[in-house]
Amino acid sequence: MSTNFGKEDGVFIRIMTMDDYEKIGENIYNEEPLKLAMDNYLKIEPNQSQKNELEEYHHSMVKQGTCLVAINDENGGDIVGSVLAGCETLSDLQEYYAQVAAMEEGYYKTCTIFEFETKIKGNYFDRYGVSKVLYSHMTNVDASHRGKGLGARLAAALMELGRSKGFPIMIACCTSLYTARQKEALGMECIYSQAYADYKDANAQVVFNPPAPHTHVRVMAIKL
Repeated sequence: MSTNFGKEDGVFIRIMTMDDYEKIGENIYNEEPLKLAMDNYLKIEPNQSQKNELEEYHHSMVKQGTCLVAINDENGGDIVGSVLAGCETLSDLQEYYAQVAAMEEGYYKTCTIFEFETKIKGNYFDRYGVSKVLYSHMTNVDASHRGKGLGARLAAALMELGRSKGFPIMIACCTSLYTARQKEALGMECIYSQAYADYKDANAQVVFNPPAPHTHVRVMAIKL
């Protein structure tokens, strides 16, 4: 299996290493619509323990060899794009649901981010009759390389990687309109859509209100 996925306009894509991840760190969430909306709703930051839990989740995906980086070979090897992705099974999803139900009050519980994700993820295992999927968790493209098709290249490379590893399905949760359009153009179908404006807390306040034009979160899927 190749670890490189072609070069275009001086940018090549390869499998992410742990060293790569340490370089991008928390920056992978920069300008992510749901994260921006979550911060605006709570106006507080997660504590260190919560940050550590998220880091562990990210590390587990990198160790699987299912994450990608885009490297600008013409500018000192800067990382200009990335994808965090990993294997997800039905037992993983069931464990995730149990963790959500047992979660203590705090940053994530208060803003109901995990309850929201639980609602939108549903059970694609029954839908497709499979035991595992490649779950595309987060895609990030540096502002200097947006509008050049790099996001689509990363998604296509992830599909190729998924096929080589024997995944029958790739799933992506798209919080951004642009990401959803990009994946639709690559043949992914929308299997669930949730309007942010329709998701409210106990006080009937809209929880997530990301900037325009991001009005929906969409779960996209494709058979590999």
